[in-house]
Amino acid sequence: MSERTSHADRTELQADCGDCFGLCCVALPFSRSSDFPVNKAAGTPCGNLQEDFRCGIHERLRDKGYNGCTVFDCFGAGQKVSQVTFKGVSWREDPDSARAMYEVFPVMRQLHELLKYIAGALDLAPARPVHRDLRRAYDRIEALTRDTAETIRDVDVDALRGEVNPLLLRASELARAAVPGRKKNHRGANLMGSRMRGAKLRGASLRGALLIAADLSDADLRDADLIGADMRDTNLSGADLTGALFLTQPQLNAARGDARTKVSSPLERPSHWAA
Repeated sequence: MSERTSHADRTELQADCGDCFGLCCVALPFSRSSDFPVNKAAGTPCGNLQEDFRCGIHERLRDKGYNGCTVFDCFGAGQKVSQVTFKGVSWREDPDSARAMYEVFPVMRQLHELLKYIAGALDLAPARPVHRDLRRAYDRIEALTRDTAETIRDVDVDALRGEVNPLLLRASELARAAVPGRKKNHRGANLMGSRMRGAKLRGASLRGALLIAADLSDADLRDADLIGADMRDTNLSGADLTGALFLTQPQLNAARGDARTKVSSPLERPSHWAA
């Protein structure tokens, strides 16, 4: 794993539950399914949320049927809303702020996800031709995340994505062009359940691909673009994802792997993966 310090390693883009008011456990709804054992409405605290805003079953989420919680990442939005937007005053201390806090959190989460992707693009040396535009986009969005609750709530996230996505795509193209050999294009492809064991996908585009339950064991995914790829139950046993572009921890958490699976830091092999 790489030991480098990168833009994407910024602590403000990493969830810090100790500085959050349990917003993902309150603001977001979930339905009884394979991901959750019960129904919960938006704005209703999860039954496992403790007084200190910690999860009472955090170490046993999968055993208790809360798989959905293990694949969620706010990318630091929780502590930003808690400590910056609402200045450290929780929804328990000020119930009148609760609704606004719950409305802001999902928007903030999307903004922080965009920041995470931009930061990742800024780590790509071959993408230097678009670094200036990426930095401008980063600074603009980061400033938005520090604005008022009303301003954040009304942000047109889709419009922002429309502005940022071409920059991310160009960064990906420049980075993957530096990879030797012919690159495969599976952008947006439906590869659900596909048998791709040992596939040569170095530098490939898998942007937005459906990889649900696909067998990518022992595949070469180095430098592949995986932004937005649905990797639920994807078999990554023995796969090499070193340097994979825009790969996130939630994607890995949703997949299956083992001790042979290679990922670059700061990403980590999920604890539920096979030894």
